[in-house]
Amino acid sequence: MDIPALLTSPDGLRGLISFIFGLLVLMFPKILNYLIALYFIIMGLTLMLPFLH
Repeated sequence: MDIPALLTSPDGLRGLISFIFGLLVLMFPKILNYLIALYFIIMGLTLMLPFLH
């Protein structure tokens, strides 16, 4: 069973996550602050990981 390229590519994953967050914001506008904070935390950690070795 092959994993779709959308799930294996970092750019594809970012696009998928952004799409899901966009749908959640449309359905539940009050969670926008939490989603933005979570996004910044995740992006910050992934960008800092190479420097923490």
